Amino acid sequence: MQNYIEIGRISDIPDARDRLTYRLLEILPGFLSISTLMFALVFSWSKPIWVAFFVIIFDVYWTLKVYYLSFHQVVSFRKMKKNLKIDWEKEIEKYPESKNVYQLVILPMAKENWEVVNETLESLKNSVYPKNKIIVVLAQEQAGGEESREIGKMAEKYYGDIFHSFLITEHPSDVEGEVRGKGSNMAFAGKQVRKLIEQEQIPLKNIIVSAFDIDTKVYPQYFNRLVYCYLKAKRPERSSFQPIPVYHNNVWQSKAFTRVVAASNSFWQMMQQEKPEQLVTYSSHSMSGEVFFNVGYPYNIVSDDSRIFWKAFLKYDGNYEVIPLYYPISMDVVMGENFLKTIINQYKQQKRWAWGVIEIPYVFFNFLKNKKISLRKKLLHIFVLLDGFWSWACASLLICFLGWLPIFFGGEAFNTTILSYNLPRITAIILTFSMVGMITGALINIGFLPPMPKNIGRFKKLFMILQWAFLPITLIIFGAFPALDAQIKLILGKDLEFWNTPKPRK
Repeated sequence: MQNYIEIGRISDIPDARDRLTYRLLEILPGFLSISTLMFALVFSWSKPIWVAFFVIIFDVYWTLKVYYLSFHQVVSFRKMKKNLKIDWEKEIEKYPESKNVYQLVILPMAKENWEVVNETLESLKNSVYPKNKIIVVLAQEQAGGEESREIGKMAEKYYGDIFHSFLITEHPSDVEGEVRGKGSNMAFAGKQVRKLIEQEQIPLKNIIVSAFDIDTKVYPQYFNRLVYCYLKAKRPERSSFQPIPVYHNNVWQSKAFTRVVAASNSFWQMMQQEKPEQLVTYSSHSMSGEVFFNVGYPYNIVSDDSRIFWKAFLKYDGNYEVIPLYYPISMDVVMGENFLKTIINQYKQQKRWAWGVIEIPYVFFNFLKNKKISLRKKLLHIFVLLDGFWSWACASLLICFLGWLPIFFGGEAFNTTILSYNLPRITAIILTFSMVGMITGALINIGFLPPMPKNIGRFKKLFMILQWAFLPITLIIFGAFPALDAQIKLILGKDLEFWNTPKPRK
C-alpha cells in the first residue's frame, strides 16, 4: 500500500494493468469537461429545446448554490473576525501542555528578494508566541545561486538569535526522482531539521510544522490560535490545520483583475472552512510533527500542498482530517513588471493551482487499492473532486455562453418559438439574483482591507468596489481556461513543471 501512496508519475507504477487503470483515471476529468462543452454545442444545434430547458435548470441550480456558498462565506468571515479579537495567548494558558509545544516553520524560497524574506521573518518576530519555542528553517534552492546565499546571510544576521533555532538549508538541484519545486525543497529541509530535533530529543507530538510559502505573513496571535486548535483536537496527530489565506501584502499596489482573482480564492477558502469534511490542505498550512516526518512530505509532484493531505488520509486509512482555523494569514497578490507580464503571471499561477487535477487519478487509484477506507468517505471525496474540477473548467463558460447557443445554432424552427424569445430574459433574471454572491464578496473585501498607505490615491477604495465588474471575465480567463489547459495537458500525458510565482516589490 505504501508504494501506491508514493506515486508521483504514472511511470512509478510497475504493473502494466495498474498503469492502464491510472492512465484512464488521468483522462477522466478532462474527458468530462470537454464532453460537457462539446455536448452543449452539438445539442444546441440538434436539440435546442432540450438545451434551453437545461440552461434554465442549470442557472437556477447555480443561483441556489451561490446563496448556499455565500451563507457559508458570511458565517466563516464572522468567525474569523471574532477570532481576531480573542487573546489566544491567554486562552492557551488554560492548557499547561501548551508550554511544551514547538512551532517548526519551514519557508521554501527560490529567487525571492530580501524585501519579501524580511517581511515574512519580521512577522514571525512580531508574533506573540514565545520565540524560544519557534524553530525557523529558511529553505533555499541551490539554483538561487550566490544572490540567495547573500539573502540567507542577511536573514541569519538579523534573525539568527531571535528564535529557538534558525537554520538555513540549501536544496540541491536536479536530484533524481524529485520534481523541482516547493515540495522537494520542503522534504529536504525536513530531513535536515530532524537532526536538530533528534539531538534535542523533542517529541514529535510536541511539534507543529507549518509549511509556508515565502510570502506568508502571520498575524500576531496565529501560533497561539494554532496551538489552541491543536490541543482541542480529538486526534491532533491525525490532523492538519488550515488558515484562511488573504492576499493583503501588496493588495493596494496590485492590478484590479488580480485582486479579484485573489479575493475570489480567499472567499472560496472561507466557504471551505464551513465544510471541514471536504476541506483539503491548501498553500500555507500546518500539521503535527508526526504527520510531517512519518508520512513524508511529497517530493515528486508539483501539487504538494494538497498531496500531503491525501498521503496522510491514505496512510491512516481515511482517519485523517483538516481542522479549519478560521484565522487568516496574509500573502501576495500576483504582480509583474508590467500589465502584460501580470496577466501572464496570473494565468501561470492559476494553471499551477489547476494542476491539482492530478489528485483525481492519484486518489481514485488508491481508493481502489485501499479496502479499509469506508465507502461513504470514498464516495464523498470522489464527488467533491470531480464536481470541483468540472465546475472550475465548465461552470463559468456554461453560465456566460450556454444561454445563447440554442439561439445561434437552433435554427429557424427554434428561433420562432416563445421559448427562444424568452430564454435570454429568463436567464438574465435568474442570474441577476445570483449577483448576491458578488455583492457579498465585495462588501466582505472592503470590510477587511488593510489600512491604505499614504501614497495611494484617495479613489483607490472606490476602485476596490468597481473592480468586481471584472468578475465574469476573470472567472473565464483565469478560471476556466487554465483549468481546461491543465486537464488537456493531463489527457495528453504531459507533466507540468513547477513555476514559482514572482514576488516583486515596488
